[in-house]
This record gives sequence, C-alpha cells and structure tokens, in this order.
Amino acid sequence: MTKNTNALIGLIFCVLIGFGLRAQQDAQYTQYMFNTLSINPAYAGSRGQLTFAGLYRAQWVGLNGAPETFTINLHSPIRESKIGYGLSVINDNIGDGLIQETSVEAAASYTINFDPDKKLSFGLTVSGDFLSLDFNGLRNVDREGVNQPITEQGTLSEFNPNFGFGLYYHTDRFYVGFSVPKLFNREHFDNNGQNFFSVDRANYYLITGYVFDLNADLKFKPALLTKAVEGAPVQVDVSASFLFNERFSFGAAYRWDAAVSALAGFQVTDQIMLGLAYDRETTELGGTRFNDGSFEIFLRLELLKRFRRTISPRFF
Repeated sequence: MTKNTNALIGLIFCVLIGFGLRAQQDAQYTQYMFNTLSINPAYAGSRGQLTFAGLYRAQWVGLNGAPETFTINLHSPIRESKIGYGLSVINDNIGDGLIQETSVEAAASYTINFDPDKKLSFGLTVSGDFLSLDFNGLRNVDREGVNQPITEQGTLSEFNPNFGFGLYYHTDRFYVGFSVPKLFNREHFDNNGQNFFSVDRANYYLITGYVFDLNADLKFKPALLTKAVEGAPVQVDVSASFLFNERFSFGAAYRWDAAVSALAGFQVTDQIMLGLAYDRETTELGGTRFNDGSFEIFLRLELLKRFRRTISPRFF
C-alpha cells in the first residue's frame, strides 16, 4: 500500500469523526483494546480464528448498588471468504437488580485486503436491548432527606431494537477504527409523550493503537479510545503497556478527568489470554472511603483456526 493510500484512509476516519462528534454513555471498558467487538462490529473475524472473549467489570467497589457489567462475545471469519460474523451479549446491572439492561448484538463484516497484512473492514450490527426497572426497590427522598412513597409499583420492562456500523483498518502493527454501535436514540418508558425515565443516545467511538519494538523481547503498545455522546463530556482513554516475550504485559492508563488505571495480562498459551485492570477515580468519588476503585477481569480463547495461512495478530 502506498503512503497516499494510508493518508487517504486516515483522512476518511478524521472526516467521519468530525461529522459524528456529538453524542448517555454506553458501558465503559478499561481493556477496550481486547474487547473491540463490543464497540466495533467491523472487528468481527479480524483475528482469523473462532474467538471467544469474556469480560467482567465491577464499577466503584464498596458503593452499594454500583454498576456491574458482564460481556461475552464470539466471532470468526467464514471459511476462506472476506466475510466475518460475531455475536455479543452485554449485561448491565445497577442498584443490585433495580435496573437491568441486556443487549444482544449480531455483527457482520466485510474485509478488503490491500496487502497480506493491510486490511480495511466494514461492519454492520443489529441489536436488541432488554431493559427492566424494579420500582419495588426504589426509595424517593425529598430535599430534607425524608423517604417518600413511590407511586409506581412492580417492574417495568421494555425492548428496543437498534442498528449500527463500524470501520476498522489494521496491519500487523497498527489499527484504527471508527464506530457507532447504536445509531438511534431511544427514550425508555415513554408515557404517551408526557415523560420518560432515561434516554440512550448514539455513542461515537474512535480507537487506535500501535506496537513498537524496543528490543528483541520487549514491545511498547500505546492505545487510545475517544467516545463522544450528546449531553455528556467527551471521554478520552489513553493507555501505554509493555509486552515482554510476547507473554506478559503490564502498563497504565488514564481516563481524562476521571480515573487512572493499572493493567496486566498473561498469554497463558497461544489460545488462552487473561487480563486484569484496576481503576482509581480521580474525581471526588475516588476519595471516598466506600469506594475501593473498579476492577476488570478479561478472558480470551482462540477456539478454532479457520485460515491455515493466517497468523493470529496477538497484539490486538
């Protein structure tokens, strides 16, 4: 691929970001560089193998009712074709079951090969969100701190379909992607246009990363995630990790005006990877005694190699 082609691809991503940079936040991940399918459908099949990934995140440990997120996904190329497919399930639990949201997402991708190690993928996703709100567990507190009765009773449930798209360009050392996993804004529990409890808005993602060789055994892996959503501050995550002997990784990350993080990973075998992350809030919430930070546990399994000629890009 020529330098002009690379520049053109970069320009396309920048224009798309400039056009779409306005966007309530989706679930956040510190190990987003390993959990890419959850935010970009064009990633489906990019590893050349049938791949399973699972991630559990406990947000603000020690705070009663703090959010918990569990994500699983499976993706693979289809035989020798340029088509990939994927399936993701994301569950958010807030308030010890007061609010439960489960999203089921099916993704499909198509890849254009510029060179054996330079690929541009286009992805589409179809999703369905199941949301429930349990009023029986809620308390209504007035300005004087006095409990007031809740007028609503029981559990409200709702289902919303949605669509999204993504672009993902990668070589054996570099990647950049832009995606909008859910294009349409959704108003939850709308009461005949009178009021609603929450609004989900489109989230716009830009991700990129590179792998530098420092010596024969040590690699440096910076990465960036930018997420924008209307009505909320732009989220910027910057991470820098080192990979030793292509087995052990360790590093740190910073979420702009929100948190600092420590990351570690271990490639147990060629098929199994484990990852851990710990976040500490830099906001006022981070200094409270009831908040012990946030934790993530990640597992990736390479289940079946579909392309004999494909070397799995372990770096991302």
